[in-house]
Amino acid sequence: MSESHEFGLAGVDLSPGDHLCAMYLGQDERDNIVLPYLRAGLRAGDKCFCIIDSSPLGDLLARIGDEREVEAYVASRQLEVRTADEAYLRTLPFTTEAMLEFWENSVGAAVKSGSYGFARVTGEMPWEMRTLPGRTEFFRYEGALNRFAPRYPQAILCLYDLDRFGGGFLVDLLRTHPKLLMGGLVLENPHYRPPDDLATLSA
Repeated sequence: MSESHEFGLAGVDLSPGDHLCAMYLGQDERDNIVLPYLRAGLRAGDKCFCIIDSSPLGDLLARIGDEREVEAYVASRQLEVRTADEAYLRTLPFTTEAMLEFWENSVGAAVKSGSYGFARVTGEMPWEMRTLPGRTEFFRYEGALNRFAPRYPQAILCLYDLDRFGGGFLVDLLRTHPKLLMGGLVLENPHYRPPDDLATLSA
């Protein structure tokens, strides 16, 4: 699984098993990352799954492309867009195990069906996770994604709006993501720590 895939941004490629963090300021910057990522995947025939927390789903869908084409992608389930309530918060309290089961039953099942050679996952951290204990469990989940991501030909792009969550999250973001998307470049993260080393996540 060494082949690369077009991210959607000029000069940026994805590798199977990638788990990236994109930090940005505001919805416009989010869409400048997410929309090219999804468009490139849809063009390539990839399975695309997106979780949105900070804006209506319809707004994002309307900006992806031609309305009829997008409706066809949704109807075929090549493109699935969900709210945080439908994904991260569908069972409360949030647990890492329940969320990994969700991905196994959705993205994992899609890849194992043979219909898709590659999957793209992206999601915004939900607002409800900004405080303890939800925050601690959410970053335990982020660490666990580093074991889940290599199981399938997929890339996982995590979205963090620093306008909403602030710079206090940076330590945990850096610890849990092997790669960072910054300034239109994918960078290896020297501060990344493997899941087994994350017992001391910051409070």
